[in-house]
This record gives sequence, C-alpha cells and structure tokens, in this order.
Amino acid sequence: MKNKLFSALALLTLTGCSVGKYQYSSEAMNRVDMNFTGIPTILGIGTLGSSIPLTADYSLTAAHVARYSVQRVKAYHPYCDLAIIYHKNDLKSLPKFREGAIGEPVKMYGYSFISAMPVESSGVNLALTGIRNDWNKRPCVAMASNAGVVKGMSGGAVYNNDDTIGGVIVGFSTEIRQHKASPAPLKDVSLYIPYRDFKSWLNKSIT
Repeated sequence: MKNKLFSALALLTLTGCSVGKYQYSSEAMNRVDMNFTGIPTILGIGTLGSSIPLTADYSLTAAHVARYSVQRVKAYHPYCDLAIIYHKNDLKSLPKFREGAIGEPVKMYGYSFISAMPVESSGVNLALTGIRNDWNKRPCVAMASNAGVVKGMSGGAVYNNDDTIGGVIVGFSTEIRQHKASPAPLKDVSLYIPYRDFKSWLNKSIT
C-alpha cells in the first residue's frame, strides 16, 4: 500500500499521560525491559522508560530515555530519538527487525510511568509523518498508529504481525494535520520510529 506522508510536523506528548487503550501484559516482560533514571515519577520510583534487548551487551531505547538512564550510552542516532545503551541481556535468540506497512496491525510493549507495570496495546499503522522536537530533526520520519501509549512506554518495542520488531516507541501526539486537501486530522496517535529510519545506524553501531 502506498505510504501517506503528512505535511505537518507531529508534536510529542503535549498534554495528558496517554492516548488510546492499553492493558497490563505479562508478555511485555518478555519483550522489553524497564529503565530507571534519577528523576522520580509520581510514585517516587524513578521509572521513566523502556528498552529493547538487542544483544547480550546492548539494548535499544529512545534517546530521551537514555539521556537520564542509569545505563551508559553507546551511541545516539544522528537525527532520531533513538539510542543504544550498554545492558546485560540473557537472550536465547537475537531479535529480528522488519519495516511495517501502512494498514498493518502492530502491538506495542513497554512499562507504564504511572503504575510501573508492563503494558501492551494493539492497533494499526496509519501514516508516516514528519516529526520535529528537541530529539527528532530532519529527515527523521515517524509512523503514526492508533495503538495506545502511556508515558513510560518510550523506548519500548513495536511488533509487526509476524513477530518481528517494526520500530521503537517515542511518544504520542494529540493531533496530526494532513495536507490542506486531505481529510480531517488524525487524533490521539502513538508515534514510533520505524525500522527503515535506523536500520543502517543500528547495524553499524553494534557490529
């Protein structure tokens, strides 16, 4: 299916703590790790993000999580909100990545900032969008989805329907505007960096 690229820029996490529906998930504990920082949450435990085990020594996460994480950073992506951190992982097999398509179902896994519990959500890829803030600069492109996201899931995994990883959660937006001639804006979407945006950087950084 032909990709739709929205002309307006997505703004991350402007209001509220979440968008869409999400639920407790024991499976999330098998997919992602909880990341601790020195910044306390409303529960006072300092849990602000999630990360994806990559190898026995490294994990993948959002750059805004890595910056305050207790783990050391190995590499930051040059223009997207991504980072590789040093983290000991007990992996039976290395994760497989694949770029997802517009209209394809996805599942998101991470940890809730509010409850510090593992959570998951389900949805569909809606559109590609430009994304600009302190962590994402041109030419970074994000995928918008209607899967739910709560703060704390940043750095968590987006899985395609064949159990491959399609990207890394970086936040959400209350609205994404389309071209003037296009339909109404998309409301309350989750945003993630798709594999196509970081494939080369990832391979170079861990080999």
